[in-house]
Amino acid sequence: MKQTRDSIADIWGERTPYVGDWPVRVDERIIEEPDHWVQSACVLCSNGCGMDIGVKDGRIVGVRGRAVDAVSHGRLGPKGLHGWVANNSEDRLTHPLIRRNGQLERASWDEAMNLIVRRSKEICDKYTSGAIGFYTTGQLFIEEYYTLGVLGKAGLGTPHMDGNTRLCTATSAAALQMSFGTDGQPGSYTDLDTTEAILHVGHNIASQQTVLWMRILDRRRGPNPPKLIVIDPRETATAKEADVHLALKVGTNVPVLNGLLNLMIEAGHINKHYIEAHTAGFEKLKETVSKWTLERVEQVSGVPADKLRAAAEILGTTSTLVSTVLQGVYQSMQATAAACQVNNIHLIRGLIGRPGCGIYQMNGQPTAQNTRECGADGALPAFRNWDNPEHVAELARLWNVDVNIIPHWAPPTHAMQIWRYAEQGSIKMLWISATNPAVSMPDLPRIRRILEKDDLFVIVQDAFHTETTQFADVVLPAAIWGEKTGCYTNVDRTVHISHKAIEPPGEARSDLDIFLDYARRMDFQDKDGAPLIKWSTPEEAFEAWKECTRGRPCDYTGLSYAKLTGGSGIQWPCNEQFPNGKPHLYEDGVFNTSADYCEIYGHDIVTGAATPPQEYRANDPKGKAFLRAADYQPPHEQPDEEYPLWLTTGRVVYHFHTRTKTGRSKELHQADPDAFVQISTEDATKYGIEDGDFIEVESRRGRVIVPARIGDIEPGLVFIPFHYGYWDETGRPRAANELTIMEWDPVSKQPHFKYAAVRIRKTASALFEKMMEGASEDVVNTVKEILNLQEA
Repeated sequence: MKQTRDSIADIWGERTPYVGDWPVRVDERIIEEPDHWVQSACVLCSNGCGMDIGVKDGRIVGVRGRAVDAVSHGRLGPKGLHGWVANNSEDRLTHPLIRRNGQLERASWDEAMNLIVRRSKEICDKYTSGAIGFYTTGQLFIEEYYTLGVLGKAGLGTPHMDGNTRLCTATSAAALQMSFGTDGQPGSYTDLDTTEAILHVGHNIASQQTVLWMRILDRRRGPNPPKLIVIDPRETATAKEADVHLALKVGTNVPVLNGLLNLMIEAGHINKHYIEAHTAGFEKLKETVSKWTLERVEQVSGVPADKLRAAAEILGTTSTLVSTVLQGVYQSMQATAAACQVNNIHLIRGLIGRPGCGIYQMNGQPTAQNTRECGADGALPAFRNWDNPEHVAELARLWNVDVNIIPHWAPPTHAMQIWRYAEQGSIKMLWISATNPAVSMPDLPRIRRILEKDDLFVIVQDAFHTETTQFADVVLPAAIWGEKTGCYTNVDRTVHISHKAIEPPGEARSDLDIFLDYARRMDFQDKDGAPLIKWSTPEEAFEAWKECTRGRPCDYTGLSYAKLTGGSGIQWPCNEQFPNGKPHLYEDGVFNTSADYCEIYGHDIVTGAATPPQEYRANDPKGKAFLRAADYQPPHEQPDEEYPLWLTTGRVVYHFHTRTKTGRSKELHQADPDAFVQISTEDATKYGIEDGDFIEVESRRGRVIVPARIGDIEPGLVFIPFHYGYWDETGRPRAANELTIMEWDPVSKQPHFKYAAVRIRKTASALFEKMMEGASEDVVNTVKEILNLQEA
């Protein structure tokens, strides 16, 4: 084995201090010398680092960073350097499975696809296509998402299509739409190379985007380091680096952000000309935030007045600013409202549309941007407005279908409502691709009950058996990254190509080939009787997608497989006007809010009530950005005498999603092998808990039993990572979402994973677990049975 650094022990590697031009450092890890390298990009976080895949004798044997890539400059994080081994895992799904007599049994592709098609047609004939739903992922490629979007919207005509991106990035899209008119990040990662200040809100970037954190650390060690503000209830590695850490109470993002805005406005740290020329809503914003004095913010959020004042001084006086937002905002109370306040900070100072000024409403998954762009999350492709008849007509002309088959009579069905319809019985077929809702969804006991329903036909398309495949009626083996060709787009709009490096195992097929096969067998046609989907290869699908984006904000028409091959990824828009891509949007202060161009007509930021099209058109902002004001609403579930502690959930640096890939890497697994509950030193003393003790954490919905980790968290709050389920550990409940609530943001419809009321106690299991270390499997299983009876 050869590696340039031990990324498990040294997550971020050596510092390369700089300002202006981030130095190259190529990270590499191989287990054998490759006979050739294949261009790709990492799909194990949303940063989108360029990498090459090392291949020998038809197998992946390692990876290295791409020095020419603008996103990563050759660097890779621990997941990127180690996660590829999942491709070689011996427990890959290699042939279709059909449930017969209660058991999943091997089947041919013809048997599996014919069953899916037969059930699809039966359901459509009896209940209409509105009884079919799709629940997809943030892991597929552009070509696959677009194909899925077309077959769902113009083939079946079902509005019930969303992805697990609803769990991680829906608020990113909503906040960008609500402030700027359409999705699409305004800035570029290059803004970090020169910015004077950085603000992280609910974003533990050191853990979740490790290479982006390397870039920030290198700036912080170089000349003229940027000031760093972190808003997070935990003392994470990110927070420990901060100049100002605002350790707020769970669910109080809006009060803290309103307090910062109020201080900036009171001090006159605003750009009056920019506000007047390029924004709407300032007076309402000023009135709303004026209620949030230093004293009131401290009382509600727990953030000391002096720290809030210090943060506001940095934000109000810096000449450039980069802000990042993630799940601490997106999955908490008033998610969209809070995310929009970060946009407001930039807008009232005019810190947008120029170098050093970036807003990253971050994504949680590597291809989540494409789920949103391509219409696989229910929205219309290329940021078209489902409530704008001309936008719908454009798609009908492009696809050559009747306009009425394209769902636009109501908002696209969001994931939480799709699951509710399945629970109620109005959705009869649910096609799940490349995700694991039996671990990742909130309130898992309820999700399992839905998946078990006799009147729900469940298709699961994945590369491995998961907690979800055990409920499937049909399992389709899918090829994964490295085994197919396609493109995907990261947070700063950089599009990468990933070329096929090896063949998928057994009979596994790419998601594109599966969707094309379904469309062909369903005989989806256009108005002239020709096949609806006219492409058969990834490159042909990409060319079709390019045409769909023409003239829209996410214009891909200047890109091609040839242009993306050999060098760096390229940012959209890329077209005749911007042949090499465009680093910054809104340079001229004209936003995508025009009534004829915008992606949505907006919502009430607090209640979620939709703005009627006629009302929006009557007050057409004509390119002005919206300053969205929101007052505070407390979380709807609060600690009490019965459940006295807050629970919040999140990620660890070594794992991704539900560990379907990362859990199969020996090094990543050993680095963080089990779920845990993080508690404060004060609470550990109060409950008589020592590090490593097994703790039962219980909410009104379920319970988990996990070991304790003590420190680096506020008293009254406990943290559990959500990655861990049961595919490799069945002896005790440990999935964090056994505990979480089934509630979501009124605008983005993103679930609230970041707060729930819980209680904790040391369990008798703890003593037995320690006693069983090193015992035989039979003894361990016997003791577990006894413990389960006792706990019951």
